[in-house]
Amino acid sequence: MNTLLYFLLLFNQFTPPAQDATEYFKSFDNTRIAFTDEGSGEVVLLIHGFISSGSSWNQTVLKKELLEKGYRVIVPDLRGNGKSDKPQNAEAYTNDAEVKDLMALAKHLKLKTYTAIGYSRGSIVLAKLLTQEKRINTAVLGGMGLDFTDPNWSRRVMFANAFSGRSITPETSSAVNYAKSIGADLKILGFLQDYQPVTTTAELNKIIIPTLIITGNEDKENGSPLALKQQLPNSSILSVKGDHNNTYKENSFAVSVLMFLKDH
Repeated sequence: MNTLLYFLLLFNQFTPPAQDATEYFKSFDNTRIAFTDEGSGEVVLLIHGFISSGSSWNQTVLKKELLEKGYRVIVPDLRGNGKSDKPQNAEAYTNDAEVKDLMALAKHLKLKTYTAIGYSRGSIVLAKLLTQEKRINTAVLGGMGLDFTDPNWSRRVMFANAFSGRSITPETSSAVNYAKSIGADLKILGFLQDYQPVTTTAELNKIIIPTLIITGNEDKENGSPLALKQQLPNSSILSVKGDHNNTYKENSFAVSVLMFLKDH
């Protein structure tokens, strides 16, 4: 064995494994919610989308830049996702349970104020959170138009039917197959669509904190971002490069969000 190989093996033998940064707390109904809490400074909460978890933010330019610029970044796994508990009963996902979890997390961490950034379904959850949470001082709704304000939104119903096994269409089959391929719980995904938070336009009209609506220029999936802006009195709107699945990973998304935070 040569000397270099010997020392490499010796180093690996005594190098401790990387520590799991995941923390946990028990929410309002004792459901255990997983989250990471990194950095220091002004707090930013990142809320992930559908068939996903908080880890989806890990390789994004946005999270990297937030930490490098001195923000404290908190990223939960919404219930039913990632390392959080996955209740198998429908009742665990009703009555805006995810919104209550996020408020409980802020209380658990003793946050006084924070910025909240959602993407895709994370923006839907965030919109409802904004109607109840007084600690949020700025918000970013990414990858979302106005359609989520309709309780009978056809896209939500279509995916709820698909993941619950009631009916699968050609438009939903690829999403179901992807969820199966990563070992996601289809039953829970069905619950998340069946009981997805709904925020009315009247509720949006009362949100007065600075809010950025940002979507990819190829993203046409969730209704009109401009129509969403028209319902939020203190909002601005931007379109950056990308489609629905990739925009939040793009450098232009990170630059735009960071500039918004700096200005507010």
